[in-house]
Amino acid sequence: MPQLVFATQNEHKTEEIRAALSGQYEILNLNDLDFSGEIEETEHTFAGNASLKSKFVADNFKLDCFADDSGLELLALNGAPGVLSSRYAGTGNSEDNMDLLLKNLEEKTDRSARFKTVISLLHNGENHLFEGIINGTIRTEKAGRKGFGYDAIFQPDGYDITFAEMTMEEKNKISHRALALKKMIDFLKQKR
Repeated sequence: MPQLVFATQNEHKTEEIRAALSGQYEILNLNDLDFSGEIEETEHTFAGNASLKSKFVADNFKLDCFADDSGLELLALNGAPGVLSSRYAGTGNSEDNMDLLLKNLEEKTDRSARFKTVISLLHNGENHLFEGIINGTIRTEKAGRKGFGYDAIFQPDGYDITFAEMTMEEKNKISHRALALKKMIDFLKQKR
């Protein structure tokens, strides 16, 4: 089975990707490569940060790899938290991030939001970008125990539950990451 490195140390994200690519690729992450440092996200776009991370892994480990950058964007907050989604509250803690977001939305009537993922795949020395977006609404209270990040307050359009109330299989069918990943998988299949 061919190997692909996912440029992350996040075991939750890796678990989602392994489930989505089960039987097609052996997915390694930075922990599997014994890399414990941090790849700083210094770009101002999801595509820029994803490309920066995939290039770092390809340059340092000489393996085909992909990286993603994802975030939550709200029109009522001028696109925030955006590329700063994981660091929104400054603590790196998901609960703190959700609490700050809910506080910042208290006086807002527009609670529409979208999750966006951009995947950068470095394959045979070329960078390819794949984007996935899912629209939804930010709930006023947290619901559900599954997932991570903002999953407990994000309700995708067409559903009456949050990402955190869905099974991994349900979320993997519709999530922003799943949509971007499907585009990447389709691309890889054409390359074989």
